[in-house]
Amino acid sequence: MPATLSTLTLNDAKRMLDAGETRAREFGIPYNLAIVDAGGHLLGFTRQDGAKTGCIDLAINKAYTARIFDNPTHILGTLAQPEQELFGIEQSNAGRVVIFGGGLPVHHHGTIIGAVGTSAGSVEQDIQIAQTMLAAL
Repeated sequence: MPATLSTLTLNDAKRMLDAGETRAREFGIPYNLAIVDAGGHLLGFTRQDGAKTGCIDLAINKAYTARIFDNPTHILGTLAQPEQELFGIEQSNAGRVVIFGGGLPVHHHGTIIGAVGTSAGSVEQDIQIAQTMLAAL
């Protein structure tokens, strides 16, 4: 019997995006917010009015990175520093890997079912908004 795949749904994504948008408004920064499913494919995306266009791919790729490596992107950034075990990882996967904060995997009952990515503010703000999106589940 084939294994079933647990993944985020579109309704989950909408709820998470709404939470991220609300938090971004509290910071007063227009954000790009992305959600990928368990396979790392884009499930939901929001670009708030005025959000930097250069951050679109960053948000999407932070979510992608968090999912394919099943780790927060800021953790990968630490491991990717010179003389660390993952040095150069950002060059993998056709350059889509982002190694600074704002990408978090989404866990449900011990299984990773997707990931979120945010981009527009400081790294700390990006992480906080990503955490808010996770909490919306």
